[in-house]
Amino acid sequence: MRRANGGYLPIENYGLIGNMRTCALVGMDGSVDFMSNGPEFDSPSVFCRLLDKDKGGYFSIHPAPDLVCTTKQQYLPSSNILQTRYIHEDGVVDVVDFFPRPKNAKVIFKGPKQSAYREMTSVQEELKKWLVRRVECIRGRLRLEIEVFPAFEYAMESHTTTILQDMHDIRSSVSKAVAFQSKNVNLQLDVSIDGGDGDSGKTPPSVHFTKVLRPGMLGEGVVATIEVSEGQAVSFVLRNDLPNHITPVISNTVLDTQQHDTQTYWYNWISKSKYKGRWREVVSRSLMILKLMTYEPTGAIIAAPTFSIPEDIGGVRNWDYRFSWVRDSSFTIYILLRLGFIDEADAYMDFISERFLKSRVADGGLPIMFTIRGETDIPEVELTHLDGYRASKPVRIGNGAAFHQQFDIYGELMDAIYLYNKYGKPIHWDLWCSVREMLDYVLTITKEPDMSIWEVRNNKQNFVYSKIQMWVAFDRGLRLADKRNFPCPNRAKWLEARDSLYEEIMEKGYNKEMGCFIQSYENRTMIDASILIAPLVFFIAPNDPRFLNTMDRIMLPPEKGGLTSTGLVYRYDTELSEDGVGGREGAFSMVTFWLVEALTRSSLYDKSGNYLVRAVNLFENMLSFSNHLQMFSEEISRSGEQLGNTPQAFSHLALISAAFNLDRVSEFKK
Repeated sequence: MRRANGGYLPIENYGLIGNMRTCALVGMDGSVDFMSNGPEFDSPSVFCRLLDKDKGGYFSIHPAPDLVCTTKQQYLPSSNILQTRYIHEDGVVDVVDFFPRPKNAKVIFKGPKQSAYREMTSVQEELKKWLVRRVECIRGRLRLEIEVFPAFEYAMESHTTTILQDMHDIRSSVSKAVAFQSKNVNLQLDVSIDGGDGDSGKTPPSVHFTKVLRPGMLGEGVVATIEVSEGQAVSFVLRNDLPNHITPVISNTVLDTQQHDTQTYWYNWISKSKYKGRWREVVSRSLMILKLMTYEPTGAIIAAPTFSIPEDIGGVRNWDYRFSWVRDSSFTIYILLRLGFIDEADAYMDFISERFLKSRVADGGLPIMFTIRGETDIPEVELTHLDGYRASKPVRIGNGAAFHQQFDIYGELMDAIYLYNKYGKPIHWDLWCSVREMLDYVLTITKEPDMSIWEVRNNKQNFVYSKIQMWVAFDRGLRLADKRNFPCPNRAKWLEARDSLYEEIMEKGYNKEMGCFIQSYENRTMIDASILIAPLVFFIAPNDPRFLNTMDRIMLPPEKGGLTSTGLVYRYDTELSEDGVGGREGAFSMVTFWLVEALTRSSLYDKSGNYLVRAVNLFENMLSFSNHLQMFSEEISRSGEQLGNTPQAFSHLALISAAFNLDRVSEFKK
């Protein structure tokens, strides 16, 4: 697989593991090609071969080169424990990868203490900062190669490597094998050996590490070859929770307990899901992926756990998504509340509300994104020493869009607050006072251009999507005031702004000659898939002829003026719409699911049944583009490969929402 892609795995050939603090991507060939060297999502990487095959660093467990194996990868049932299976005539070996979780751990930290993280309400077991990789032989025997090549601080910092002990005696009183030490980080590789049944006559596995310096690396890695027979296991634990005193032995008993507790934790968590529809398996997987992208101490949900995976191979659309966007809030809270995950919705609402109260900028506006800790300083930097995935440069960390004006966020945030008040808990007085201040600020920007949802990097425009979301902001503010009988001194101004925006969008945001809504008041001949949100936020009826005409136009192929190809929807035509970024991109997973949901809502008023059939067909077609683990990145290329940062929260949020509404409408129409 790597040889066919110039030394890189296809983007979709990875699975995600994590512990709600950090995460890692594990390839189908058993290589951890992406992981931070610290305890958090946005810590610098220690393994990043995904973005530079020579310098990035990796931790690989794979069959010996002379063995041609069939490889299968799956999650263990109802869990985020990943299993990679190597199958050969001579033997079968499983590699099980996970970050440990205590089985009875509290999932949420209570109390508004964002600056110092949240305090736990009760004592819980320590969250181990371990990457556990357990190798177990199921049948016969197999030789495997182990390669550990760290590259600290995004492959910019050197390190020293010390082999502490060769692991060959299963009665050994120590488990530490190798230490990797950089300027700021100490990693230790522990090895635990299970020789199986002592009466079997089989030689217990042994692990003998050798130091190797690879070209391009700033420090030595280690390699080893092991042979395991049926019933035997070798576990490798990479840990950075090392205290100053002597570390305890990590035994197989300890690791068995950790795996059992982790599996129990995930089973108990997903069992809370209220979704019982026909796509239960794929929805459950999407929910567990979203949970992995939750930063537990604050409740923030990141857009994706990766950075700079390209939206076009060899192109420049390479961004860092390890941050929490305000616009995700409405979809996130709606999905979490409707599917039974109240604690997570509470935590995310606390996070967003606190930012809402404390992070306003000088003119009264709100930043569009935050770090997982709620910070707003997110400078964008190019890592020029990294080649990028398949030579896709530049490699970026941080995100310059953090400083953008994107006025759609006020509608998305207000929708989230309104839905939380409806399906979660009543909002408190202080938050309502902040809502009033924010909407009074929105009154001053309704005529202003912005950079909108697609974060253009050139001229601001009067984007129709942003205008719709500003309408949503006032609409939800007025509804909330009425529902809760909150005092609303500027009710008349909000009402006037809401109605004026509606009239303006219908006049300036709709091209009568084309018969469809357009991207912006300035781009009057450009269609944009973001308009599919309109009936989802109740801006327009799903059976309104103006919307139906626009939706039908979007479903045309690009060569006929549409945005849909092979059942996949593009955001807009990048060749015709200058967005200040340049380059091409793939079809957008999120807006494809938006089209499914828009068709679903329109089908309620379609006597022919065509819209519902098309919605189901589009949904099933889209599911076929997921990877082997039902995971979606941001985009899909014309050749059918996944593109962009992976997995992407918005793709999975939109998937769940589409499935939820398809089930609901299908039941209604029976």
